[in-house]
Amino acid sequence: MENLVKIHGAGGYDSDFSDDDGEGDSSENARERKREAEILQKPFEKGQHSKVAHRSLHSCEVDREEARNRRAHLISMNAFERHKKFVGDYILYYGGQMADFRRSVAKDKTDLDVLRENHRFLWRDEDEDDMTWEKEIAKKYYDKLFKEYCIADLSRYKENKFGFRWRTENEVVSGKGQFQCGNKHCGKEEGLKSWEVNFAYVEHGEKRNALVKLRLCPECSFKLNYHHKRKEVKVKRKRKISEENEEPTKKKKKRRRKSSSHSKKHRHKKQKDRSTSSSSSESEAQNSDKDSEAGNEPDSQSEADHWRGPAPAVEEKSREEEFDDYFEDMFL
Repeated sequence: MENLVKIHGAGGYDSDFSDDDGEGDSSENARERKREAEILQKPFEKGQHSKVAHRSLHSCEVDREEARNRRAHLISMNAFERHKKFVGDYILYYGGQMADFRRSVAKDKTDLDVLRENHRFLWRDEDEDDMTWEKEIAKKYYDKLFKEYCIADLSRYKENKFGFRWRTENEVVSGKGQFQCGNKHCGKEEGLKSWEVNFAYVEHGEKRNALVKLRLCPECSFKLNYHHKRKEVKVKRKRKISEENEEPTKKKKKRRRKSSSHSKKHRHKKQKDRSTSSSSSESEAQNSDKDSEAGNEPDSQSEADHWRGPAPAVEEKSREEEFDDYFEDMFL
């Protein structure tokens, strides 16, 4: 107990002098805290309000937060969804109908519409002047067509009106228009004939003519020639065949001439005397010697030509030329 009293007394004795010291320490601590707070305060932070915030400040903060959320929502949507949202908001706030915002489709054109407007049956050098992108599309399609035979539309043959167009790649592969009837609604393969037609047509307000070929079956050929007959294209025989046919006729004529000349000679020989017969025999012997010499000359010349230089090079036909010769009769 004595110890406790002493300590208490000592403490009480010291407390008389520590009141002023405590006030000094608290003020110093407050200053230190204030300095630390100033040091730790960031430049964009605002000071603490000791009073209640004004209503306008609250509304600004709420609007800012709402705009932030709206921006994040719009960024998450794609362009079409964003467009639909804006149109819906406009109709919600200002009134109206969704049909008022639909785009008119009356003036829309596809590639097929552009091709139909600018297509030409035959392109000339004049048509390629002032080319636009529409004409370039039509010209590119025209270059892909095969212009050997035509496909015909004979549905209005009684009115003497026909429609012709060039063949596509699939039609060429399948044989339509060449090995099958060239009529649009016919597929016969027997009895085909080739016809040459002067096709008169009106294109972009201009009258034009074109000479076209087509192959038709007998029934479709009758429709084509309903009003007046067109020119039929027939197969032309080669010259070699005609020459081979002419050779036997020439040989027969030569034989007849030789036989007649021999008979005349025999008649003259009987009338002549022995002297004339001897002279004629000598002349015949001389002629025979000349003929033998003349017959030996080309052999000697051929042998000499053989040793003069290398043999002349024979030009071999290319594969395309062989195909052309093979299909020459077939394409007519």
